[in-house]
Amino acid sequence: MNNHVIVIFGGTGDLAYRKLLPALYNLYALGTIDDACTVIGIGRKDYTKQNYLDTIQAWIKQYARIAYSEEKFQAFSNIINYYRMDIENAKEYQGLNNYYEANNILENHIYYYAVAPRFFIPITNGLKQCNCCFLNAKVIVEKPFGENLEAATQLNKELSDAFRSQNIYHIDHYLGKEMVQNILNIRFSNAIFSGIWHKDFIENIQINAFESGGVESRGGYYDQSGAFKDMVQNHLFQILSILAMEEPKAFTSDFIHEAQSKVLSELKPINPENIDDCLLMAQYNGYKEEKNVSPDSKTETYVAMKVMLENERWRDVPFYIRTGKKLCNRESEVIIQFKATGENTEGNLLIIKIQPDEGIYLSFNIKKPGTVNEIQKVKMDFCQSCVLENRINTPEAYERLLKACMDSDKSWFSDWTQIVTSWNYVNEVLKNYKTYSNKLYTYQTNTIGPKEADLLLEKYNHIWIDANSVAVL
Repeated sequence: MNNHVIVIFGGTGDLAYRKLLPALYNLYALGTIDDACTVIGIGRKDYTKQNYLDTIQAWIKQYARIAYSEEKFQAFSNIINYYRMDIENAKEYQGLNNYYEANNILENHIYYYAVAPRFFIPITNGLKQCNCCFLNAKVIVEKPFGENLEAATQLNKELSDAFRSQNIYHIDHYLGKEMVQNILNIRFSNAIFSGIWHKDFIENIQINAFESGGVESRGGYYDQSGAFKDMVQNHLFQILSILAMEEPKAFTSDFIHEAQSKVLSELKPINPENIDDCLLMAQYNGYKEEKNVSPDSKTETYVAMKVMLENERWRDVPFYIRTGKKLCNRESEVIIQFKATGENTEGNLLIIKIQPDEGIYLSFNIKKPGTVNEIQKVKMDFCQSCVLENRINTPEAYERLLKACMDSDKSWFSDWTQIVTSWNYVNEVLKNYKTYSNKLYTYQTNTIGPKEADLLLEKYNHIWIDANSVAVL
């Protein structure tokens, strides 16, 4: 895979600086890519190659997983190039093609669209019209995949006209996270879980994705999207599909995607008249003062949701989803609450910590020592990120996904069928929410979110489980 040409549209953007270039530095330092690889950052800034290297050096020092050294960076800089162009100007793509020819880089291209979604189609058309979509070229598209199903369908058509379908990679960086990928092993490689992973033993499943930061520089995009489209429609539904899917016929990309798509097709429609019993939206105080946010914005920055599946394995088991910005901490996790076995016992808990800490916690009941029959909770845990060796050796999500694209492995990328299915569900939910509710609560920053979210679960005799309190039992 070392002779790839990796072209980053948005090479001077936040995603390239914080994630992509540090990930490529890691891959180079590990020998996964070498001097036969070429990386081209594309942007509007009037940079020379040295200007570009001077800029990315500080980002790599801060964000690369592999320890920075001058020697490694100097070697890495040999494969880095910068090309200045206006990506909205179709005429400038001929110059890009001329650049390829002059440098004899005419095959094994990976185009990474690290730009706002409105640029996806202009870039694709520019590449196509100037014959830059070589036969074996791949394209990685960042989410969101369109602002709605219609836009997603149009984008997919344009991409399919320019690239082979098997070479289109819809990236969801949550799928590259270590513990998300580990869910399949937890489920299917352990008899103690595989036999009880269904409605007879599980009370409910909770999926949390908390962010401590606000919209920062993404106000213009985020105010058009909101938490539901930005997080629930892709990241969290993807995690849900992995948690709930049947065991695939084989652990290959096609069979994994097939199993995930089946779950998404079984999402139970929410009764429009009972939408408030299943969905809550809120906005943090101060959001309207953020840069590029409308002063009268009704965009949600927090979502709490109850989802059900219409299949025999999960009938009557609720999946609870929470996500929000400007909360008291930054963490993502999955909590599986098992059913209690008696009146005086509490159900076991399995907690899968996704970020920033990675690990697995199991809470269970024993007799308290020295008592007649008093029950107490104890835990077993594996804190992966607590181990220094794991912190160094565990690849970051973008590093893992870039390598997977080079390997032509689509297992951990979103499938087009999944995107269509989730958009259909999301469109219906949002339409009914605006018609039958349209309530928007508020919450203070640096909290766990609006108090009304607690009431959402109380209706079903459940509570949001504080994973951190369980982890320190």
